[in-house]
Amino acid sequence: MEEKQLEEEKVNKMKEAFEWILCIVIALVIAIMFRYYIGTPTIVKQPSMYPTLKEDQRLWLNRWGRTTKTLPKRGEIITFEEPAKISYTSSEIDLSNPVAKYEKKTGLKWFVNNFLEIGKRSYIKRVIALPGEHVQIKDGKVYINEKELEEPYLQEGIVTDVTGVGFDDFVVPENCVFAMGDNRNHSTDCRSFGCIPLEEIESTVAIRIWPLDKWGKVE
Repeated sequence: MEEKQLEEEKVNKMKEAFEWILCIVIALVIAIMFRYYIGTPTIVKQPSMYPTLKEDQRLWLNRWGRTTKTLPKRGEIITFEEPAKISYTSSEIDLSNPVAKYEKKTGLKWFVNNFLEIGKRSYIKRVIALPGEHVQIKDGKVYINEKELEEPYLQEGIVTDVTGVGFDDFVVPENCVFAMGDNRNHSTDCRSFGCIPLEEIESTVAIRIWPLDKWGKVE
């Protein structure tokens, strides 16, 4: 009788342990799914969006656009994975096809990279031009369809140039955006590697959550 009772207690403990493990696994799956499809917090780590965003500020990213496959609007700040190639020589650049190059990932590598975000580096930049728009960077300014783009978010005196070889006169391809950092002299962006395809855009910046005195929508 006593042995049977001990056996039952052992089974109950194993069952309880399994239930706890199952709950933890379900919670982790829900958290990962929420982070990928809905939103997630992040920390600004580089000065490329200064003065709009400063290093160590905390942001909440909206990832619903990726879920619904919706292109961001001009002026929105987005995040996207670093392209496989971020600089070109004059013989490599193709202004007729100004799309950033990405390594194709499948299976476990795709899951680890996209869902777990392990070994992944992302950029945060502002959308400047949309599909079908003619972009020109000249005389320190940006022109969209031959018209100078007003950029009130830039610091006074900031000029927009393409250092060395880059994308400075092209039409944004379908389902792509052209994005740059507000801190133009300290930003590696689409001027260097081309436009970002919709499928590589991870999120838009929803609000700044830290510091508290800067809490709110980011313009």
